[in-house]
Amino acid sequence: MLPKQQSFVLSPYTELYNILIPKDHLLRQMDELVDFNFVYDELNERYCLDNGRTAVDPVRMFKYLLLKSIFDLSDVDLVERTRTDLSFKFFLHMAPEDDVIDASLLTKFRKLRLRDTALLDLLIGKTVEIAMEQGVIRSSSIIVDATHTQARYSQKTPQDVLRERSKKVRKAIYSLDESMKKVFPSKPVTDVIQDEIAYSQQLVTVIEQDGRFTDFPKVSESLNLLKETIADDVEHLKASTDPDAKVGHKSADSSFFGYKTHLAMSEERIITAATITTGEQADGKQLQTLIEKSKAAGMSVDTVIGDMAYSEKDNMEYSAGHDIALISKLNPIITQGNRKKADEFEFNKDAGRYVCKAGHLAIRRARQGSKGKGKNQVDTYYFDVDLCKRCELREGCYKEGAKSKTYSVSIKSDVHVTQAAFQETEDFKVKAKERYKIEAKNSELKHRHGYDVASSSGLVGMEIQGAMAIFAVNLKRILKLIG
Repeated sequence: MLPKQQSFVLSPYTELYNILIPKDHLLRQMDELVDFNFVYDELNERYCLDNGRTAVDPVRMFKYLLLKSIFDLSDVDLVERTRTDLSFKFFLHMAPEDDVIDASLLTKFRKLRLRDTALLDLLIGKTVEIAMEQGVIRSSSIIVDATHTQARYSQKTPQDVLRERSKKVRKAIYSLDESMKKVFPSKPVTDVIQDEIAYSQQLVTVIEQDGRFTDFPKVSESLNLLKETIADDVEHLKASTDPDAKVGHKSADSSFFGYKTHLAMSEERIITAATITTGEQADGKQLQTLIEKSKAAGMSVDTVIGDMAYSEKDNMEYSAGHDIALISKLNPIITQGNRKKADEFEFNKDAGRYVCKAGHLAIRRARQGSKGKGKNQVDTYYFDVDLCKRCELREGCYKEGAKSKTYSVSIKSDVHVTQAAFQETEDFKVKAKERYKIEAKNSELKHRHGYDVASSSGLVGMEIQGAMAIFAVNLKRILKLIG
């Protein structure tokens, strides 16, 4: 077993913590609320216990990442703040005079210790367990929704990404000393990624050796971002901007390149489950997983509240079979009855159109058939045939030489009759008003915990970021409810 080092080091200055950090300080409350020894149990097999140097305490490393998420800091800025912020050192169980770690250890900890762990489910389950013990979860309803996160690298070439970041560094330097133009290395004239990486590394070296500018925040922040990009993601840059990120659609006219986090949350605003997918995945397909994960975490679920994306036939049948009231309003456009190739086309509720397996959004929709009782109408969705001709997945989907590609959906299905009657009841309307709570939670994740943009490349990195951010917001919410 890993040696458990999470006790305060004896120091003549430890009393400063009792003088300067009040009892109601967020980090003091978190430290008292959570027994972080679970980290030892989870990571024990990822450390060698009889060879090499003694590793930095894994709980301390975990807490570093938690601070990074709570205060939305880069690795370098996190370590620098820890050097002088006593509340950080208190939370990390360090003596006031202790030195901090090298920022590069955080990258190694994420890649070597946290990779391939079920960190997302583990941390959410831990916070739900704490919430249950504290008696702050009393409801048996969950609210579901998805929020999107932009990829760290947009759909630009890797060279463009590095050029933009190095340009930002140069611009900050020139605002202080324009004569540095003569000192900086010559920009590469090729379009080779290795040349761009080498130039960025040379630029960093020149600035650090000069030493006059690194204390200026506008320089240090952009410089740290460039260095972290080179050190943390150079292997991704060589291969792709972000190999896992995909295009998702927020509306018929807007899209994003990145990931989706599908959330379930109790009415007390404690996140009870999450799944993280690439950006093109449909919201409704994650509902059953979110319910099962919430139950596994300890929640009792008898009601699910969501938007129209969750009113699919499969979800209604699943809810009925598990005695769960599904508070999800029907829309004729998203009915799933009597449609072909259901596994090849998914409805995007934000854009109001279907998306094919390749992630291409229908460009328009036309309704066909007569209205009236007993009449069947069909919605036909039209795709950009030029994209279909070049698509890697066109075999079996696009017929060679065809001038159009369409997908039709019947908008009448008996399976929705019961749900249509239910959504007119007072119980449905009262519960539906609770959905706004998860919108506020999505906003908190994005604007206070940096969840609007991925902090690293790849789905694994996104899952680690999501796990730490959700752990942080849940702990903050539990402390607020206790208070």
